[in-house]
Amino acid sequence: MKITTKDGTEIYYKDWGKGQPIFFHHGWPLSSDDWDAQMMFFVQHGYRVIAHDRRGHGRSTQTSEGHNMETYVNDVKELVDALDLKDAIHVGHSTGGGEVIKYVAKYGKGIVPKAVLISAVTPLMVKTESNPDGVPMSVFDEIRQGTAFNRPQYFQDFTIPFYGYNREGAKISQGIRDNWWRQGMMGSVLAHTNGIAAFSETDFTEDLKAVDIPVLVLHGEDDQIVPFEISAVKAVKLLKNGKLISYPGFPHGMPTTEAARISADILAFIQG
Repeated sequence: MKITTKDGTEIYYKDWGKGQPIFFHHGWPLSSDDWDAQMMFFVQHGYRVIAHDRRGHGRSTQTSEGHNMETYVNDVKELVDALDLKDAIHVGHSTGGGEVIKYVAKYGKGIVPKAVLISAVTPLMVKTESNPDGVPMSVFDEIRQGTAFNRPQYFQDFTIPFYGYNREGAKISQGIRDNWWRQGMMGSVLAHTNGIAAFSETDFTEDLKAVDIPVLVLHGEDDQIVPFEISAVKAVKLLKNGKLISYPGFPHGMPTTEAARISADILAFIQG
């Protein structure tokens, strides 16, 4: 299914089941398919599950414009309004975690009861004068270069640290690697390249401070993509009503590699 936003962009989405809605926001450079395990879990537990492909990603329009966090969030607002969602819990992974907290801060008052940030890019990834322990810009420039001009191989290689498959004893799933690559290659190389600034340079500090609903922060302590100490540890301190669960040894892509554990912890939070 698709909706068309005010600027003519078609946003693809899935909407399954009945009950309280849970809205899932995917990470860069993936699609709603990255939530398959969670969507199956929660639809079987009596929830309505919704996930969209961000503009330029997956099956949504490969638009040349709007690859920034403000537009991403406005697209979510249009989809939420189109589906008339009330009382929806918003769950975001990585870039999607930033999208969730900015959406809740900007549009969620009175309609979003709880939110979940998983391996999220909040509060700010890039190293700046005010964020001295952040990731150097040179790292993001390398991601930009690899994505823009060597995307097929770069995306193959990216799955290794993403899922912690470079760690001793890791059980590598070729199917998981192939599925990540498939999702990535469905999207627009322009959207992926331009969207890197959205996840690395957006400062979510004020959004985190503004949100007063319960927010569950889940993060793997061995996250090689969004380091635990510069993200979850800081984010939970900025939240008025945040709860942190960290997982020793879990990778950035833990909603896939550790799906049962992550889904169970989200369910406990929603029902708590």
